[in-house]
Amino acid sequence: MQELNPKVDIYLEEGCGRCSKFRTPQCNVHRWQNELIALRKIVLETGLKEEIKWSYPCYTHNGKNILMLGALNNYATLSFFKGQLLKDEFKLLVTPGENSQSYALLQVTDFSKLSELKDIIKSYIFEAIENEEKGLKIIYDKSREQIPIELTEYFNNNPEVQEAFTSLTPGRQRGYIIYFSAPKQSATRTKRIESMVNKIMSGKGFHD
Repeated sequence: MQELNPKVDIYLEEGCGRCSKFRTPQCNVHRWQNELIALRKIVLETGLKEEIKWSYPCYTHNGKNILMLGALNNYATLSFFKGQLLKDEFKLLVTPGENSQSYALLQVTDFSKLSELKDIIKSYIFEAIENEEKGLKIIYDKSREQIPIELTEYFNNNPEVQEAFTSLTPGRQRGYIIYFSAPKQSATRTKRIESMVNKIMSGKGFHD
C-alpha cells in the first residue's frame, strides 16, 4: 500500500473547505466518511500516489492524474480523469452530463457493498493506469462543444464542479454559459467562472 498523505487525513476530518459546510456535520465528506475511507484504502492498494489537488484527494501515476476522491450530496465518488476510455465491463460508471467527453464517475452509496466490489474497482484503476502508460488520449468531438473553452478547462481540473453543473436544470446551465461566454478576454471569462463556483456547487442558477 502506498504511503498515506496527512493532507488527505485532514480532508477526511474537516472537508474540502470549498463551501460554508466546511468543518460542520453537514459537510458531504462527513456524510460519506466511511465510504471515502474505504475507497481511499482500495485506491492506495493499487500503488497510486496520494496527493491533494484543487482541495480534493487526487491519485497520480508517474505525475499523471488518474482519479480523484470526493463526496457530493447523494454519494461518494471516484472520478476517473479519462474514464471514457475504460471498458466498464460491469457497468459501474456514470458520465457526468451529456457534454462530458472524458470523465466517468463511480458512485458509491452503500458502504456494505464495497467489500464485494473491491477487486472490480481495483481492476478499473489498473486499467486506467495501463491506459495512461500507453499514452491513450481522449479524442474530443469538437462539434459537441457548447461551452466556452475556459469552462471545459475548469471542469478538467475540477470534476466535482462539472458534476454539480451538469446536475443543474438545462435553463440554469444555459444561463451560466451565456454569462461565461460574454467577455471577449479569456482571463475575464475565467474570473467569471471562478466567481460562480460556490453557487454552482450549491445547486443554484445564475439568477438565483
